[in-house]
Amino acid sequence: MADKYTGKLEKLDAYRWRIPADKHLGMTVPGIIYADDHLMDDVRDDPALQQVANVATLPGIQKVSLAMPDFHYGYGFPIGGVAATDVEEGVISPGGVGYDINCGVRLLRTDLTLDDVRGRVETLINAIYSNVPAGAGRDGKMPVKRKELEEVLVNGAGWAVKRGYGRPEDLPVLEEEGAMAGADPNALSPLAIERGAPQLGTLGSGNHFLEIQVVEEVFDERAARVFGIEAPGQITVMVHTGSRGLGHQTCDDALEVMQDAVKRYGISLVDRQLACAPVNSPEGKQYFAAMACAANFAWANRQCITHWVRTAFEQVMGQSERRLGMDIIWDVAHNVAKFETHEVDGKPRRLCVHRKGATRAFGPGHPDVPEIYRAIGQPVIVPGDMGRNSYLLIGTEEGMKQTWGSTCHGAGRVLSRHQALRLQHSSQVVDKLRQAGIYVRAAGKKTIAEEAPEAYKNVNDVVAVCHGAGISRMVAKMRPLGVMKG
Repeated sequence: MADKYTGKLEKLDAYRWRIPADKHLGMTVPGIIYADDHLMDDVRDDPALQQVANVATLPGIQKVSLAMPDFHYGYGFPIGGVAATDVEEGVISPGGVGYDINCGVRLLRTDLTLDDVRGRVETLINAIYSNVPAGAGRDGKMPVKRKELEEVLVNGAGWAVKRGYGRPEDLPVLEEEGAMAGADPNALSPLAIERGAPQLGTLGSGNHFLEIQVVEEVFDERAARVFGIEAPGQITVMVHTGSRGLGHQTCDDALEVMQDAVKRYGISLVDRQLACAPVNSPEGKQYFAAMACAANFAWANRQCITHWVRTAFEQVMGQSERRLGMDIIWDVAHNVAKFETHEVDGKPRRLCVHRKGATRAFGPGHPDVPEIYRAIGQPVIVPGDMGRNSYLLIGTEEGMKQTWGSTCHGAGRVLSRHQALRLQHSSQVVDKLRQAGIYVRAAGKKTIAEEAPEAYKNVNDVVAVCHGAGISRMVAKMRPLGVMKG
């Protein structure tokens, strides 16, 4: 575990702090933390600050080691960390992606209003619960054999749509259109395959959820209309899950390989959790190919779950999901490394951008933003906790300059799961949420206590920092009506 950071910390402005590049610590670039005074007070003793400095020592890192305002301690990199390494001279690190590869969020809009679902939220959540398998280690209702799983790993969400789990028009509004290039199932271990095969179409546990929400406020009417958000009172649905056991095992396997690679390539590490390999080495290429497989599994997973969420709404509302207007606004990956071209010292350079607990937020005009959104920028989805808001944001040109086109990914924990369990019983959390008009159903009672709102930073504060710093811009704010947890 990283030590508490005791070095210099300089306040740059209302939303940014700098850890100066300290050559004695091996840092080749500074660290930049996005936080206001209040959020910084909460993390001054968090070893995640030291992790920001540690990441700044990685071979080939460019310009800066970043931490978004929801950052907190993680494995190697802080959760909420962003770092870009040169493809030719730098490294790729599994710790910069995380265990739940392509844990991500999907947002659906509907034509329904709050009046339409009044008195039906509990029924809707129970219908979703009946349709979507959830829980730690839970197997799905569509286990796939090896040959078909390989198609999932290469084609991602496209595999699911081809088999009737969704519509063709779903794919253009998914990051990478739901399938990263470069995936090779042969890069995965037999154990990763074994763990993934039965879990396709499952929610998982922990912070994963399905949520029925209502739009509470619209900040940017033009962008909101482009995204299909018409006005406050409109119903949305959020899906948050990842690559399940397959992604976890892929990370485990890679870390074992990378520990040896560090010795083979003579890489000096300040923290062994930063185990890595040159991007273009056999080990680096194998990890990327395996990571892309896990990312594609996650997109297929969210696509299947989306299909069953739509089915649940059809069952309860008595209309087809198309009639209900259940269109996908966007789907983002939180834990992934990508090859992207960014400007460095006035010249375009090919980089390996690690985003761990961070969201890609490309600005207007970027060719990787779908044509329907390109004029205004990429949508960004930021979930909160069960009791507070979630947000729809938009990427900015300023974010492209400051953060490699990245922003926050959620609220960010302030209490560990053990601390949250000691704070209150799950029944107390359920009662508080019901008093606030929020219905919660979970596969395990323990999860509700672990995921209590008090365990997280206030997402409103987190988003305010991103908006204030200009790295993403607020479009709409939602609040939860009903939540399903694993």
